[in-house]
Amino acid sequence: MSRNRSADQSFYRQKQHLDREDPVTTAPPDNDVLWARALVKAHQGTPALRGVSIGVREGEVLAVTGPRGSGKTSLLDCLSGLSSPDQGEIWFNSSPVHTLARAARERLRRERFGYVGTEPHLVPELTAAENVALAPLLAGATRKEAATAAAEWLERLDVADCAKLRPAELRQDQRQRIAVARALAHGPSVVFADEPTAPLHREARDQVMRILVAAARSHRITLLLATHDPAVARYADRVAAMADGRLATPIGARQALAASAPQPPAAAGATAASALPPKPPQTAPGPTPQPLTPQPPASPAQTSPPPTPQPQTSPPPKTAKTPTSLEEDPDRCSPTSV
Repeated sequence: MSRNRSADQSFYRQKQHLDREDPVTTAPPDNDVLWARALVKAHQGTPALRGVSIGVREGEVLAVTGPRGSGKTSLLDCLSGLSSPDQGEIWFNSSPVHTLARAARERLRRERFGYVGTEPHLVPELTAAENVALAPLLAGATRKEAATAAAEWLERLDVADCAKLRPAELRQDQRQRIAVARALAHGPSVVFADEPTAPLHREARDQVMRILVAAARSHRITLLLATHDPAVARYADRVAAMADGRLATPIGARQALAASAPQPPAAAGATAASALPPKPPQTAPGPTPQPLTPQPPASPAQTSPPPTPQPQTSPPPKTAKTPTSLEEDPDRCSPTSV
């Protein structure tokens, strides 16, 4: 009886261990070559991904946009197998990636994935052609096949004349093009590109993006971009905005560009004017009030009493004037009057 009890306990302990190691998961949709659900990732306690879910179809170009620090690089690192998420599931071609051991994830990256970062990370001791041929060799190709693939992609990226030069002898934009050629040379199923055109000028940026998109279309390569440049995002089939470790639902590239386009000055002015409070009605300007400043007291000479109103009387009647003096009646003392 005790033997059966101990056997049952051992069975349940083993079952609990297996449940922790291989949790029950749900397979992704069949049309998604890469699929992730509820990814959570933190760096030294700082959240980088907060429950991100995403699905990418075969041959699709998907751009993940957002400002620096929004979690774009952390998402690409988890999806490409460079790092493991703290929580969540990642599936590639209906096979789980999140349960793979480190050696299996490295083999998956060598054979099925390509990666382009902001920095080229070329081997300084190898020439440009040898750096590009390194990816097919690690994927199992022969030396001849690797050399042929390297020459082809160097030519397509317009750096064939740099094939025998080492990275120290190249410009920054040339090194970045060689890194792009290395990511495509072994024929990957998915290419992860984290700000692939950051060190390039506008003309070189457009050329590299055209080649990446053309390769995705012709070879059915899934291209997952991380960028904050709208000029790069316009090459994608769909765009998903990311902020604070959260990913929005992917939408069409044209719709995303239209939503992020700045408003014209007239429309912006009208919007700003409508937000202002209404102006009070304008009235005719009245006399400008003079400032009330104290005036000095007037001197006594300048001060005059106010005029006293005089009563209005009728003038007296006119009477005959009677002389009262000699000056008034000259005939009174004249010699003729004696």
